Amino acid sequence: MTSHTAVAPPRTRATSPAGAAAALLRRPAARKLLTLAVLAAVLVPVVHARWASGSWPGALTVDVSAPLGDANDWIIDNRDSHPVFLYFFGHISNAVIVSVRAVYLTLLALGWAGVTAGAALLAWRVAGWRVAAVAGGSFAVCGLLGMWVPTMQTLALMAVAVSVSVVIGGLLGLAGGLSDRTHRALRPVLDTMQVLPAFAYLLPVVLVFGIGVPGAVLATVVYAAPPMARLTALGLRRADAGVLEAVTSLGATGRQRLLSARLPLARKELLLGVNQTIMMALSMAVIASMIGGGGLGDRVYQALSTVDVGKALAAGIPIVLLAVVLDRTTAAAGERGDRAPRPSRGPAALPGPARWAAAAVLTAAAALGSRAVGALHWPDGWTVAIEAPVNEAKEWMVDHLYTGVPVIGGTADWASAYVTWVLNPLRDGLQALPWWSVLLIVAASAWLIGTWGTAATATLAMAAIGVLGVWEPSMDTLSQVLAAVAVTLVLGFAVGVAAARSPRLERLLRPVLDVFQTMPQFVYLIPVVALFGVGRAPAAAAAIVYALPAVIRITTQGLRQVDPAALEAARSLGATRTQQLFQVQLPLARPALLLAVNQGVVLVLSVVIIGGLVGSGALGYDVVFGLAQGDLATGLVAGAAIVCLGLMLDRVTQPTARRPRKGA
Repeated sequence: MTSHTAVAPPRTRATSPAGAAAALLRRPAARKLLTLAVLAAVLVPVVHARWASGSWPGALTVDVSAPLGDANDWIIDNRDSHPVFLYFFGHISNAVIVSVRAVYLTLLALGWAGVTAGAALLAWRVAGWRVAAVAGGSFAVCGLLGMWVPTMQTLALMAVAVSVSVVIGGLLGLAGGLSDRTHRALRPVLDTMQVLPAFAYLLPVVLVFGIGVPGAVLATVVYAAPPMARLTALGLRRADAGVLEAVTSLGATGRQRLLSARLPLARKELLLGVNQTIMMALSMAVIASMIGGGGLGDRVYQALSTVDVGKALAAGIPIVLLAVVLDRTTAAAGERGDRAPRPSRGPAALPGPARWAAAAVLTAAAALGSRAVGALHWPDGWTVAIEAPVNEAKEWMVDHLYTGVPVIGGTADWASAYVTWVLNPLRDGLQALPWWSVLLIVAASAWLIGTWGTAATATLAMAAIGVLGVWEPSMDTLSQVLAAVAVTLVLGFAVGVAAARSPRLERLLRPVLDVFQTMPQFVYLIPVVALFGVGRAPAAAAAIVYALPAVIRITTQGLRQVDPAALEAARSLGATRTQQLFQVQLPLARPALLLAVNQGVVLVLSVVIIGGLVGSGALGYDVVFGLAQGDLATGLVAGAAIVCLGLMLDRVTQPTARRPRKGA
């Protein structure tokens, strides 16, 4: 026993200030903060003496408006005569027009009966009779709402855009999956393509291709191709090394290894990439309509301009239904390879080629039948007008909820309080901070959860915003994003925890979350403008509604995937449900929760920009103004600043593990 008591004096010495400081410095976070503090102590006095202004100093900005303006003028002057436009972009434009028109005419030739039957039979062949029933019913609802022709227009445009996105994304992913150097080179490009708001690259697309279908398709491709590239590269890089080694040992060439091993092993990721590409393309339907995409997106956009909730909902519902059908079908196709086939009866018992042939024959029969009776288009007498009742419901909500609600106040009061007590102080505080202190905060936040490379990337992204000369509006946009993200995370974590604990609640929430995730952002703007008025509050409300489903889903999934053995051990020690949540589930689900934060930030940022249409101001307004006025400089500079904000927020919310050294 005496030998054990002999260690008591060192414990006493360890509690001394020097010992406590040494113990603190052994923590990586403390060492990182100390390093930043030393650098700040050296650099801040120099910076303050040279540039004492609180905002970004004008001497450190670069004016890019002149060269961008010159580029804009050159494109306009040479668009109809330069060989590059005539013989390269012109051929691309013609190919897109011919492809979309061919698909559209094919859909019209099939008639409503042929298209509905074909969609149901395709879903039956791939995903089973339940998804087939959903597919047939969804197309029938599109006709009942009087949106058959716009739905066919959107479907034709999306078919071409998704096909091109899958091909381009698949080729990029193939290159990135087979080459580490290419993968590293592609990552910042794909990051930029996904973070850059669609409004920002609509303008150069319009300058090159003009208003019309080609520009709409190519803008959709730029937005929808990155998920396919990322997931293709991920699937190829995650291929089982043992299988690849076995194939190599049999003397297979590189092409044989790719076709017989890598691609089959990456099947699930490839189909998930197709799924995500379809969802991203449909989310662009409304934005593409602004440059001549037409279809359902144009109906939604026109309804937004007149604040007609009924017309917007009538056009928005088919977009949601298309997304649900395509999501369920492609998801089922990805899951088929992971489960053993079950014995079937009736038509499902036919061999694969026979089932495809049966589906084709039935589709052709339905098409010929509708053509024989002269009913290619959905009959006008089979439509249901929902615009009037929806608008009446909206007016009732505005009359009874906008203001004058006892005790809790109306939505106008909430919007005013949110702007006065949250947005204004946060914006004023960020704009009042010295620019170098913002860079220090960003560097510290990114370095604490990542590496020095992460911190450098985030800091340089923020510095680039200042160099572009849009520091003040960027702080305004950042304040809107941070406030909306805070509300989104509070609500999302609360609902996600409840859904993780209650399977019944999760089942009830699933269709609701599906609808909210697939509904175009523009559709959200119309009711929130009616309820909250024009300004920053409706943009924040739409952003919260749009980002909330992703946060809830990721939180629920992360908590449900916690190791059951850890929960059982906690229960055996007498832990209550609250203790299990805070001491076991939340710590073990930390990666999923951080991913939820990351996705919430990205989604909120994307909608806050669209909020520029309803008065959110700042960078969103500059992007929209640049598109409306044909001002390439204003639109692209604001878009580049949004990319920098997105890159910075991504780096400070997504942990980056340090890569082990070779030979370690």
